[in-house]
Amino acid sequence: MIATVSSRSEVLQHLESFLKENMSSFLRSVEDSWQPTDFLPNSSLDNFFDEVKLLRERAKELSYDLLAVLIGDTITEEALPNYEAWFHQLDDLKRDHNNGWAQWIRGWTAEENRHGDLLNRYLYLSGRVNMREFEASTQHLIADGFDLGTAHDPYRAFVYTSYQETATNISHRRVGQLARKAGDEQLSKICGMIAGDETRHARVYKTFVEKIFEVDPSEMMLAFEDMMRKKIVMPAHYMRELGVEMGKTFGHFTDAAQRIGVYTSQDYTDILETLIQDWKIEQMTGLNGAAEKARDYVMALPNRLRRVADRMPVPKLEYKFKWIDEIGR
Repeated sequence: MIATVSSRSEVLQHLESFLKENMSSFLRSVEDSWQPTDFLPNSSLDNFFDEVKLLRERAKELSYDLLAVLIGDTITEEALPNYEAWFHQLDDLKRDHNNGWAQWIRGWTAEENRHGDLLNRYLYLSGRVNMREFEASTQHLIADGFDLGTAHDPYRAFVYTSYQETATNISHRRVGQLARKAGDEQLSKICGMIAGDETRHARVYKTFVEKIFEVDPSEMMLAFEDMMRKKIVMPAHYMRELGVEMGKTFGHFTDAAQRIGVYTSQDYTDILETLIQDWKIEQMTGLNGAAEKARDYVMALPNRLRRVADRMPVPKLEYKFKWIDEIGR
């Protein structure tokens, strides 16, 4: 532990040189990045309509729940303006437009922006989505915002993003696997590319937490415990459709994800166990008394969560989403 580091601002300033030195591995250059057009029919080519027809034929084979989860994932990605605005509310990350943290936030946002663009265009071309209802849900989600329980604390924010980026990777990867089983290799590849970005982003955020543990272990442990007591909520937890109460649609979306095994309560616990292992929580030294108690809570939590998850039935009720247009199917 570095004794001179006594505040969150000092910790982030201390880590800024590390961030700048590794920025090229944390982010991809625009020149080396994939773009949405790489995976969709090219409207400038003569075979565009033939390619769209093939895309629509493949999309017909996606199950109702799988399509609903794909739409919910897309709405989550489309709410990107909220996520960047949320990061810019963290006082310790906005000191200077050109500091390392500001560069990271902008670069991360730019990479994430492609995800919603790509999935949105796929859904539009698929012919199975009521795009107006979908767009209204996206507008609602951005307008409603979210409360992630992190306040203005970068330590809690990095715990959250470590968790959320890992969960998003799982969701996209499994949607891609199910799409492949349904015969849609194109969608499978799309989801795989997005999941790859999320894997890298999760690794970066976990590295931030790891580095903070090295210089401010007690405060970082207390932030970890606090986030786990509150439970990690997904950024789309206020998701709704037109005429539906805020947050109600999100519950139906997560039910669909659980029914087809895209993201389950067991996955939530698996992620926690991975973070405990990656951050070497059990071996952590230099903790004060409060942080030791926080570590005990975190270490005991996975078994508690598994007992609860084992008693939870798989949701059976199928909900008819306003997003999905089955006319002509």
